[in-house]
Amino acid sequence: MFIRKSHQPEIMDDFSITDDRIDLALKELKTINMYLGGNSTTKDGIIRLMRNINSTGKFNILDIGAGGSDNLQINKNECGDVQVTCLDINTRTCRYIRNKSKEDNIICGDAFNIPFKKSSFDIVHASLFLHHFSDNDIKKILKSCLDISKHGIIINDLQRSVLAFAGIKLLTFLFSRSIMVRNDAPLSVKRGFLKNELIEILSEIKYASLILKSKWAFRWLVVIIK
Repeated sequence: MFIRKSHQPEIMDDFSITDDRIDLALKELKTINMYLGGNSTTKDGIIRLMRNINSTGKFNILDIGAGGSDNLQINKNECGDVQVTCLDINTRTCRYIRNKSKEDNIICGDAFNIPFKKSSFDIVHASLFLHHFSDNDIKKILKSCLDISKHGIIINDLQRSVLAFAGIKLLTFLFSRSIMVRNDAPLSVKRGFLKNELIEILSEIKYASLILKSKWAFRWLVVIIK
């Protein structure tokens, strides 16, 4: 059972917000990712892509639109020798990541003007990021991500459904102290994807192979392999 896709901006899309509202939202999103499939979906994507490229050594990942980057931070030690670079346009978000993961590279930059050369990273990771954009913008971002990655892209994003919307609406009403999360989390579900919508977007992207899986708590895992 599905709901109509929303194009309403989220509060977090306002990059002029650089106060502690960002910190509280990212802290709560870390908990949401821990219990509602974010961490496990990213881990599955890394393992699948590493298996495909037969990689057991050191590799680097760009976390684009990183937010708190907690999905990668939690999984990096379990997936081998991983170096993470975080890219986010919000200055407060970049400061938050830097305070939580001092060993990683933090870049404040725009996904539409990625400041990296071709094949700079083994993998590009996008978690809860692409639903913020129109289909045409997503296609542009994915093409840029493929250009700067050696092996492919991992996408961790939301399935749009009535059950997912009702569930996150109830959970955030009961447990969230963040006005941003209470507004944005249900809206993010309404901006999420149906399977046929993802297939249509990906149909215009050139790749060698593709994995598209439904995951726990209304998540999509997409692994695009070059």
